[in-house]
Amino acid sequence: MDNDQISQFLTIILSILLAVLFVLVTIFIILNIKRKQGEKDSKTNKESEKIKPKGVDTSYNKQSIFDFMEFDKIEDNMIIRKDGTKYIMAIECQGVNYDLMSGLEKNSVEQGFLQLLNTLRYPIQLYIQTRTVNLESSLAVYKNKLQEIRNEYVRKQMEYNVLASSGNRPIKEIEEARFELVKAQNLYEYGQDIIQNTEKMNFNKNILKKHYYVIISYVPEEANKSEYDSEEVKEMAFSELYTKAQSIIGSLMVCNVNGKVLNSKELIELLYMAYNRDEAEVYELEKALNAGYEELYSTAPNVLEKRMREIDKQIEKEAMEKANDAVRQAMDNKERERRLKEKEARMNELIDTMAKSILDENEAIIGTETKEEAKKVING
Repeated sequence: MDNDQISQFLTIILSILLAVLFVLVTIFIILNIKRKQGEKDSKTNKESEKIKPKGVDTSYNKQSIFDFMEFDKIEDNMIIRKDGTKYIMAIECQGVNYDLMSGLEKNSVEQGFLQLLNTLRYPIQLYIQTRTVNLESSLAVYKNKLQEIRNEYVRKQMEYNVLASSGNRPIKEIEEARFELVKAQNLYEYGQDIIQNTEKMNFNKNILKKHYYVIISYVPEEANKSEYDSEEVKEMAFSELYTKAQSIIGSLMVCNVNGKVLNSKELIELLYMAYNRDEAEVYELEKALNAGYEELYSTAPNVLEKRMREIDKQIEKEAMEKANDAVRQAMDNKERERRLKEKEARMNELIDTMAKSILDENEAIIGTETKEEAKKVING
């Protein structure tokens, strides 16, 4: 074997070795990447297992909600904390426009508030709650009032039409009726404008109102709870809190700030707004209570009752339209009857006038002298 053959043989062997080495390196890199990926996934699973507690029930029920709210119930204008460990009463205060006051008035308010702080011998909490203004209840009142105004306007319109078409009423009386009709019409149109503007304001959710509260509390340990039962402790808590509340209200009066103790329903609304801030802007407390969410089942109104209400509304609407049509028809009939009677009363006069007109038209035939004599005969 010469040197050239040996070189070619060694070159082939070297090429094969290099190819095998390349394959081995590629396999090693792939295995290493898979191993690192597996370690990473294992670490992630372990961390997720550490984060997720075992045996924790994430479902919500009535008891879990009460545990979150940390109070048992609202009774006798008080919030009763867990197992009667604390009683809370709230005072709602009406704010004053401090910026519009004079210097003397500002000084009086500051002195009054300083006096309130100096007389306090127990802790209080100042709480401010911002609410979106909801005008639905006001709109309902406005619409009911507008319906009454509309009925009055229709009644005055009918009265004016009767007076205007009678023909034998004094002009002064007709003018007074017309004045009352215009006044009722203006009032009705003004009410429509108020409702439209109020509805536009109600759609604007950027209208906010701040409510100011002073929160006072009572801890039953102060009354040596072991010597009293729960009812006695509750009575003592109410007496103590109410006395403190009246003292604070009296001190606030010096600052020209009016205050009142929230009743149970107002306390429920206060907490409802605090726990359901987003939902309360659309679904207020009164609607939530009427919806019956606390019931196991809900029932819709009886279909026949709903149908009966719709029929009553339809009857009222058609009766009003029929009454208006009847009035207009009666007025037209009365006007035609009046004209007929008037024409009957003037029948002889109209005959004489027409006869004279015929004589004038035929003057060329009968002659002027004969025409004049004929008119004298007609005049009698």
